[in-house]
Amino acid sequence: MAGSAVRRFGSFELDLEAARLLKSGRTIRIQPQPFRLLCLLTNRPGVLVTREEIQAALWSGDTFVDFDQGVNFAVKQVRDALGDSAEDSLYVQTVPKRGYRFLAPVEAGPEPVEPVQPVIAASVDPYLQKALWANIVELRLAEKKRRQHQILLTAGLVCLAVVVVVLLLTR
Repeated sequence: MAGSAVRRFGSFELDLEAARLLKSGRTIRIQPQPFRLLCLLTNRPGVLVTREEIQAALWSGDTFVDFDQGVNFAVKQVRDALGDSAEDSLYVQTVPKRGYRFLAPVEAGPEPVEPVQPVIAASVDPYLQKALWANIVELRLAEKKRRQHQILLTAGLVCLAVVVVVLLLTR
């Protein structure tokens, strides 16, 4: 992956030289520290990155902060930028008390990055792994949209029922 200025995963592009994150060509705002964390995670897809490694990468030795809260906040900002969540993670998996793992296959330039410990299996072709992961993402996003539509429909029906009841009671 060394030498490549762009990393691609899902609908995202991480431009290392311009220090920016793009989603489907649109710039996503992300602060410098979470950007460095995302660079660290995408540099080692499928591999556990320990909290200590994150601490060393994000803060110099003479920095005095609550590192646990700092790491948690940086991870939250990365997840927010990616539209990810800790409970139903598509990109950043929490390994409790140890660190984090980037789940998505990452491409740098024309060739996919080979994870040291692939998420699916060592014998799976990287292109097949990327296709499978993309399908999982699409299914999860479709399910999320379906749930949102159900909630809106239910809310609309409840409002309609309230209006009907009010009209019947006022007659």
